[in-house]
Amino acid sequence: MNLDYSSQDEAFRQEVRTFLAQEISPELTRKVRQGRHLSRAEMDSWHALLNSRGWLANHWPAEWGGPDWTTVQRFIFEDECARASAPRTVPFGVNMLGPVLLKYGTQAQKRHWLPRILSGEDWWCQGYSEPGAGSDLAAVKTTAVRDGDHYVVNGQKTWTTLGQHANMIFCLVRTDGSGKKQEGITFLLVDMNTPGIEVRPIITLDGSHEVNEVFFTDVRVPVENLVGDENMGWTIAKYLLTYERTNIAGVGASSAALEHLKAVAAREFRNGLPLDQDPLFAARMARVEIDLENMKTTNARVIAATASGGAPGAESSMLKIKGTEIRQEITGLLRRALGAYALPYFPDAMDGGEDGDVGPSETVGTAASYFNNRKLSIFGGSNEIQRGIISKMILGL
Repeated sequence: MNLDYSSQDEAFRQEVRTFLAQEISPELTRKVRQGRHLSRAEMDSWHALLNSRGWLANHWPAEWGGPDWTTVQRFIFEDECARASAPRTVPFGVNMLGPVLLKYGTQAQKRHWLPRILSGEDWWCQGYSEPGAGSDLAAVKTTAVRDGDHYVVNGQKTWTTLGQHANMIFCLVRTDGSGKKQEGITFLLVDMNTPGIEVRPIITLDGSHEVNEVFFTDVRVPVENLVGDENMGWTIAKYLLTYERTNIAGVGASSAALEHLKAVAAREFRNGLPLDQDPLFAARMARVEIDLENMKTTNARVIAATASGGAPGAESSMLKIKGTEIRQEITGLLRRALGAYALPYFPDAMDGGEDGDVGPSETVGTAASYFNNRKLSIFGGSNEIQRGIISKMILGL
């Protein structure tokens, strides 16, 4: 594929830059730079802004509301958003469920759910992981028993990101336990306001309420909310996870973070010299930059492979591994560069802005981002699981 930017691509880049400069408030970009979690209202506002421009579902076909962008345009948009410290789109409806419905949903399901994803009328979360069924996702134990025109769901999901905001959840449930564990899984769409659902917060290492436990007790779900055929949920789950893992790679976010790291390393001194002239520190920055440039090319190839309607393959596992390792290395190097200023974590200082006795402004949120990014190599299927997928699907081992 040709990765050179045409004059049309550069004109599109300028259009995106102008849009971001005019539409994103300084307060919002400051919160994103500091690694602070956004409010529901702020996420909704960003979602609505992109949708009004027709840019929200930029990988959907035009007939369902996509902008009909090329692979390069999608890459440019992600890159410019990261450089402008724009919020990341909440992925569960647009980037995860949307592609599933486009491939496996009925026409009636597409007509009903896809416009509601775009409008923000439905806020989706993901019901995959369970206690004892995280990276080993086929071990799910939440059951769904057919009762007339409904399934009755019982069980528990965990690590449900932003579930406290959601009114809908897409779930993997077990409808058959008699055969291989992968063969008895079904994909259901569940209204979070249905009686019998309880959401409990989990407070993470950075002190935030980002994830939750969700409990199901005799929850009745209409059969029409079944996506695909009963017991084919494992096929759908694998398809969805390739999109999730590709998104986790976070090429744009890593590019912006690396630029920030370079700026800090040029200002911070060690033994009388800027950190970017320290042989050991400079070598680590050079290594992560090389890895990032390589990943950019791989990411573009994977996106290009999906342009004709296909799904990312095992290459998404490669992106997930390298992308998460790169982001963790960058946040680790940033903490090293900032030294003692990056040691404390003061949520009150983040809430109050950039003032206070916690050092330079870039120190605010550094520790929180470092702690939060420890999860990247675990969720979405641990990196150890991804290496197993690569060994089997690409290397044939």
